[in-house]
Amino acid sequence: MPFTTNAETQHCPRCTHAAFHAESIPVAGKMWHKICFRCGLCKKMLEISNFAEHDGDVYCKQCYTRKYGIRGVGFGIGAGALGMDSGERFGNTQSQLGKINFPPMPNLPPPN
Repeated sequence: MPFTTNAETQHCPRCTHAAFHAESIPVAGKMWHKICFRCGLCKKMLEISNFAEHDGDVYCKQCYTRKYGIRGVGFGIGAGALGMDSGERFGNTQSQLGKINFPPMPNLPPPN
């Protein structure tokens, strides 16, 4: 007689393989393999104490701040702290700097 359980096996969001309890880490409501629990940008191994989650993906604190952090005037110590770096030199190709995040004005054509 084969062994069966009523519990459905959860899948790792990074590799989509089955993530069993003994070999996985429960983070953000999902079960991650220990080897798959890496930063979405720099691929650094993460721990429970040094990660941030956004839209189901996990990042190290540095990459999360670089990608989704505060930008603009007034969030630093003078003009020397103002940074508009999008992080391309670190491999960030998904920066939010170039995206328009406000709705277009009515009766005006969308920007090119």
